[in-house]
Amino acid sequence: MSGAQERPLRADAARNRARLLDVATEVFTTRGVGVPTEEIARAAGVGVGTLFRHFPTKEALLEAVMVRRLETIAAQTTQLATEAEPADAFFGCFRLVIDRSAGKNEFAQALATAGVDAHAALQESSKVIQARLADLLAGAQRAGAVRPDLGLPELIALLVGTSTTMEHLGADPTARERIFEVVFDGLRPR
Repeated sequence: MSGAQERPLRADAARNRARLLDVATEVFTTRGVGVPTEEIARAAGVGVGTLFRHFPTKEALLEAVMVRRLETIAAQTTQLATEAEPADAFFGCFRLVIDRSAGKNEFAQALATAGVDAHAALQESSKVIQARLADLLAGAQRAGAVRPDLGLPELIALLVGTSTTMEHLGADPTARERIFEVVFDGLRPR
């Protein structure tokens, strides 16, 4: 396949695209997915035409934000695995996934409503994260920091449940920390 899609973006176009993704991530996460694209463009300091050249629909922008968020989690999880002790890496990754999942359900719902299969778009990044979680879990279990009977499916269920719990709590840092303490206590061996 040839054409404009294979050519790298010019430096200014790449900066605009990155800026749009940064702003869209912040705005959608803090204010919800209902924010008009015109506001995203304005906040990014570009025209709406520039936004639509990079993301032809709002759904394309939402999908790009979700993919970028998962890619960031995957990269940060990989970094944790290489730079921290197994227990710190595991529990740090758990916090990271929860902290970065804010608004994910709203994004997925908006995409599903528009007929976009978010799971297909996120499949590659999700596989990387699941593989890294499995490695971190095994390392933490070998180090005696996590109960040996916990498997990856249960870990993923705990991440989903904890993420949902945190969304219900809102921004109360004390309550969030209590939830982490309770969950982490349950993850540690007796």
